[in-house]
Amino acid sequence: MASAREIDEVTLRRAQRGDAAACRALVLMYQDRVVGLCARIIGRIDRSAAEDAAQETFVAVFAQLQKFTPLGPARLSTWMLTIAARRAIDAQRQLAASQRMHDEVQVRAANASAAPPVSDWIASALAELTAEHRAVLLLSDVYEFEQREIAKALAIEIGTVKSRLARARAAMRASAPHQARLA
Repeated sequence: MASAREIDEVTLRRAQRGDAAACRALVLMYQDRVVGLCARIIGRIDRSAAEDAAQETFVAVFAQLQKFTPLGPARLSTWMLTIAARRAIDAQRQLAASQRMHDEVQVRAANASAAPPVSDWIASALAELTAEHRAVLLLSDVYEFEQREIAKALAIEIGTVKSRLARARAAMRASAPHQARLA
């Protein structure tokens, strides 16, 4: 039985056969999660890079959808978010190579006399993480993947997941404003 957060099996089978209405339903069911994950990994305020990564995700999903089996080890959402995470990491790497986000960091540093609101420092701290650390942290803490799911999703060893997660959390704690560290 499909949950409200997963597409039903009949619609999935129809989408696997290429039914346009079922494919549209699949996109509508998962697009917010896919775009959201891409946006968080890429760490950009404008959503165009995240939307591009999400679009690439859906292109890859539909290219491989016939091979997906609901009886396999992963739910459809897990499989799709795995593809999205990989696409977003690739996009973030390309963006980082061509443009750095130092302007925003410099503006925040100039205003360092007042502690930023929690949401501002979280966004800033996430932006400072590498794409690999950001992906592991988001998949674990926001999307609630288990460590073995993260390892499989990102094609890395579980020990690497654990070390990246520990480093990402340590970096987040280190960047917290003094008041938040005391709480």
